[in-house]
Amino acid sequence: MKQESIFLSSVKMPQFEGLREDTKADVVVIGGGIVGILTARLLCDAGYDVLLLEADRLCSGQTGNTTAKITVQHGFCYADIAKRYGNGGAAIFAEANRQALDRYRDMARGVDCSFETRDFYAYEKKDARALERELEVLCAIGMKASWELPQELPFPTVGAIRVPGQAQFHPVRFLAAQLGGIRICENTPVVGLFAGGAVTADGKTVRAKHTVVATHFPFLRWRGGYPFKMYQSRSYVLALENAPLPRGMWADGAGKGVSIRSFDGYLLLGGGTHRTGTGGGGYGVLEEFAAARYPGANIVARFAAQDCMTLDGMPYIGAYAKGLQNVYVATGFGKWGMTSAMLSAMILTDLIHGKSNPYSAFFAPSRQIPPLRFLRETGAVLKHYLRPTVPRCGHLGCALRYNKQEHSWDCPCHGSRFTPEGKLLDAPAVHDLKKAPRK
Repeated sequence: MKQESIFLSSVKMPQFEGLREDTKADVVVIGGGIVGILTARLLCDAGYDVLLLEADRLCSGQTGNTTAKITVQHGFCYADIAKRYGNGGAAIFAEANRQALDRYRDMARGVDCSFETRDFYAYEKKDARALERELEVLCAIGMKASWELPQELPFPTVGAIRVPGQAQFHPVRFLAAQLGGIRICENTPVVGLFAGGAVTADGKTVRAKHTVVATHFPFLRWRGGYPFKMYQSRSYVLALENAPLPRGMWADGAGKGVSIRSFDGYLLLGGGTHRTGTGGGGYGVLEEFAAARYPGANIVARFAAQDCMTLDGMPYIGAYAKGLQNVYVATGFGKWGMTSAMLSAMILTDLIHGKSNPYSAFFAPSRQIPPLRFLRETGAVLKHYLRPTVPRCGHLGCALRYNKQEHSWDCPCHGSRFTPEGKLLDAPAVHDLKKAPRK
């Protein structure tokens, strides 16, 4: 069984040298995942000299470990958005994501990336009222959506919301075709920012008029308050062969069950979600599900990723923080990083170009956070500081937990991850642990 994403194992990304000397650019983009590459692509097309810096290899983080569904329906999100921002806010969210989907269609033309138009279904196992509330808002804002009784799922539900004309693709192949004309440095971790640029781990500096932080979780410790208004959630994927393949893409509307899509003759089964650094979920949940629901199938690959979860369910796209001039961020995509990544690239390109964007204020990182959700998240974080255990995360000192399934030390506060030897795996930490931890 492969312990690597089928997207990463099926394509070889080009390699780039690390940054060897101080340099300058119009825009420095920090992070070589889908957000960084798309933002660099759109800025380069707009005539900017762009330098993209990646700490490891391109697409080696979360991007290559996704299930790669592109959809405007992000689970049962519209009822919640309408409750806080009215149907007008829900309509803005829908139109913004629709434009991102359309941009993918345009850019995927002529690219060998398995781009396919598919209907998307958000199902509900028990709560029919949740389906009704979501569908009421979708109909009110004019989205093409309908209540369906699922025929492709191997378990009972009370129904699903069908949104036609969405898409799925091979994200790494798509991104490999977007690199032309972009200056790229791999194995170049950035550890700090200064007025007008960035500094790398080995002391090289990049001077730039604009800086885009596309590092999944923003790495500056306090600026912007991201550690207080976001956390990370880990989820898992199995690739199955000899399993029936669905025509559509499926996901639990409440985000608690499994997601299903096909790719290249395989069934991709996603789920096992849990907050990074806490128990529960994992590959075992999916393996039990596959054995029970697809008894004739074989597991050929498994891989995992984690998602930044905001407290109001919408991404942060725009100015990083007050006092940081010309520094921008894109983060907090939940489980819907593909659509949100393109939306981020479009908004950030307009902001840097000085062009008005109708969606920038709606997704601004400075927007007000629901106070009760903020208090709950603060409590969830503080309890991990009270644990008198070592090791502790170098980001903000939270007590780490050992992840037996993936053999890593994980931070339950903000999602940093380290190998058993203390090597950094995932941000927001920017350094290895000072010494190898003991289990």
